[in-house]
Amino acid sequence: MARREGACLTFFWGVISFVIAQRLLELGIAARNGKWMKAQGAYEVGREHYKYIVLGHVGFFLSLILEVQLWHKGLPPWWAWLFAVFVLAQVLRVWCISSLGKFWNTRIFVLPGVKVVTSGPYRFVRHPNYAVVIVEFVTLPLMFEAYFTAGLFTLLKIMLLAVRIPLEEKALQEATNYAQVFGAKSRLIP
Repeated sequence: MARREGACLTFFWGVISFVIAQRLLELGIAARNGKWMKAQGAYEVGREHYKYIVLGHVGFFLSLILEVQLWHKGLPPWWAWLFAVFVLAQVLRVWCISSLGKFWNTRIFVLPGVKVVTSGPYRFVRHPNYAVVIVEFVTLPLMFEAYFTAGLFTLLKIMLLAVRIPLEEKALQEATNYAQVFGAKSRLIP
């Protein structure tokens, strides 16, 4: 039993280390892309709420780590399905980032007059990257029976996105061809 629990915790730390390293790499990509966009004449929208996005992600990881370490129950019988969905979400995340290229960012930068990206997953929905984040906030904690983290932080993420998405869309509609291209497309689910 102790050996099985040890293997489960090793798996947890492997997954969480991967995700944290991935987020740090993405912050570096976002900083580089942000510099490039500003040099092209882009401006930032929603700076006031960005700190809450960051706090939400930091809180999510801290809560997940604490919940798993303090009340670890093991892996649920359906953990492999959750892991498969999580892995697919990571593939979609990479597809989102590579499709947007230099326009991808964790912040909202708007470059007036530019044509919005309509390739990759953006052919199907307006905000596939936000759908990925919601999937992660559900699957990652549920995979390790961290039900408190899954419930609380998924709800908080949805509340933050309810502010962020309309703000981003309004700014893009005012400065780009966003309304023409994405007007009839769903936000998160094709």
